[in-house]
Amino acid sequence: MTPDILFVIGILFLGFLLFTTEFFSIDHTAMIILTILFVTGYLTPQEALSGFSNPAVITIAFLFIISHALQKTRILEYLIIRVRRLADRSILLGRAVYLTTIGIASAVVNNTAIVAIFMPVSIRLSQKYKMSPSKMLIPLSYAAILGGTLTLVGTSTNLLVNSIYASNPSGSSVALKALTEKGITSENFMEALSGDINSLKDDLVAISGAVERYRTDLKKSYPNITDQDLNEKIKDSEKHINKQILETLYDAKIVGSFENLIKNLGKSFGTEPMGMFEFTKYGIILMCIGLTYILLIAPMLLPSRTTTSSLTKSYHLGGYLTEMKVTPDSPLVGRTCMDRGVNKNYDVMVLDILRDGKMITNSIRLTKLQEDDILFVRGTLENFLRMKEVEKIKLLTDEKLTQEELEKEDNVLVEAILTNKSDLVGQSPMQGSFRRKFGLFVLAIRREGTILKKKIAHVILNSYDTLLVYGPEKKVDKLSEKGEFLVLGEVDAELSKQRFWWMTIIVIIGTIFLAASGIMPIVKSAMFGVVILLTLRIITPQESYQSINWQVIILISALIPVGIVIQKTGTADWLGAFISSAVKDVPPEWKPQVLLGLIYLITVILTEVSSNAATAIIMTPIALAVTQQMGFDSRAFVFAVAFAASASFITPVGYQTNLMVYGPGGYKFSDYIRVGLPLAFIFWITAIFVLPVLWPI
Repeated sequence: MTPDILFVIGILFLGFLLFTTEFFSIDHTAMIILTILFVTGYLTPQEALSGFSNPAVITIAFLFIISHALQKTRILEYLIIRVRRLADRSILLGRAVYLTTIGIASAVVNNTAIVAIFMPVSIRLSQKYKMSPSKMLIPLSYAAILGGTLTLVGTSTNLLVNSIYASNPSGSSVALKALTEKGITSENFMEALSGDINSLKDDLVAISGAVERYRTDLKKSYPNITDQDLNEKIKDSEKHINKQILETLYDAKIVGSFENLIKNLGKSFGTEPMGMFEFTKYGIILMCIGLTYILLIAPMLLPSRTTTSSLTKSYHLGGYLTEMKVTPDSPLVGRTCMDRGVNKNYDVMVLDILRDGKMITNSIRLTKLQEDDILFVRGTLENFLRMKEVEKIKLLTDEKLTQEELEKEDNVLVEAILTNKSDLVGQSPMQGSFRRKFGLFVLAIRREGTILKKKIAHVILNSYDTLLVYGPEKKVDKLSEKGEFLVLGEVDAELSKQRFWWMTIIVIIGTIFLAASGIMPIVKSAMFGVVILLTLRIITPQESYQSINWQVIILISALIPVGIVIQKTGTADWLGAFISSAVKDVPPEWKPQVLLGLIYLITVILTEVSSNAATAIIMTPIALAVTQQMGFDSRAFVFAVAFAASASFITPVGYQTNLMVYGPGGYKFSDYIRVGLPLAFIFWITAIFVLPVLWPI
């Protein structure tokens, strides 16, 4: 191990540590890593900024805009509610149709947007089926994740893996050049294949320079490699290439397609970009297995944690934090919480007491309460209100509400989830002037099952915190207009027939068709689609900027250069050799499957504790290095990384959609482990045996 490799591994470890602890936001962490590598000279200015001009990053930004345009039409809500009504005769059939439709929609629309759209629908559906939303929301997230694996554009992970994979020399161009030098064209290739195929194979290998390129790469990655080790590695690689090309030539003789000949030769001479629907042949298998598990097994493992409330016409959680103030005439004055049976009678837990600016944190149950004490409590809204009436205490917000304000007939209570598009992320309600900006009050906050111990007005808000908001109904309706909040309430099943609304659907279909047919690269067709939407004023420039998840864009742009460092310092090759050594004693007939299973497992573990984008960027070069060293076709292994990086089911932090449903479902961290671990294990075993069949190693 060289000092450079040691340094890079240290930086990667630091990055995963920061991603796991969430000490900084994920985009901030990515920028820290990029800056360290840039300042220390491991990246040139061009390399450090390459992520911001990467076609995959630009494509992801365009797809965010197109997804937003589709959201404006409300076509997805309209279709899914209509489809659901067809299956009202059976809860199982209704859920199957609902989740399948969500999965298919996630194949072409960003799955984060899908979950944002259908979270309120899922809550309403659970009410109709008389079940807890916690039985519906994790399945919603899982279905969206599974749907995202169906196509190249279904998730940013697929686009990133493809970008790194396709950055290697294009195999098709090398294959075409080799065939041309041999004088083989589309007109005479069948005649050439009828001759001595072994001799033709040797000539094509020599002309392509594939073995020599491998020799050069090995010397670059291992400057101190001995001639004996070098020759052994080259011999293994040459044997593998010869076998592949020979099979390709025999297949071409049977099929009789010059285009297929070039494409299949290209897989031996270099790498071919992943196709738009190449993911589908394995993704559909995962979706069928996953939905069967979600529909038949997951309901037995998922908890029922939330209950319905007539006050808000939606489901409320048991983990809200709010504040209560002890009034002079409260029965609590001079008594302890145990004396009044606060926890027993109201199911409200007093966490801390603020008295004269000092926090009391010990012996809360035995502390005698005084007038003007501030109680930090956790519980449900219904219990807060019941305790307020009986114990004659006051609920607090960042500014006090009068009784008149509380009793206005047009005021409503709703749950609103703060999205990562909001300016309030990283600020407290007071710092963000929540009341002045929205004309609403934050009555309570719930965050990922965490117990918050600050005044509501001073709690620093994170993405996907659930806020209990109170205020005029008209202002609540406007809360979600700019995408800053997801309001959990009624869902309108009517189409929003704005000017040229149907054009959005045509643009999405056209974008996918142009990319899938090879007429245009995906980045070009996506750009073309966005320009059409802007030109027809279906969306405004301001809307397009707001629709882009800039945190994701910055995260990916900052991490792409990290992949460059991993490759050029030899870190990928060193890690690849380390992984290879772990399977060296495995019987040869099982070695490809064991190696693929190991790479898949490492990817799953990393993606569960950090960003799926970070995992994909780091693991793809490693997968390429280890397959090159062992003489295996890399395509199956690269697909293993892509699918594993998206297969985040075990923790709420591994994938954004899991985090989005955490609060509204009232889940605990252990719920994801209980439901997600068996599914992840099933997918791991499936990958080991199915991927090598679909993409022969």
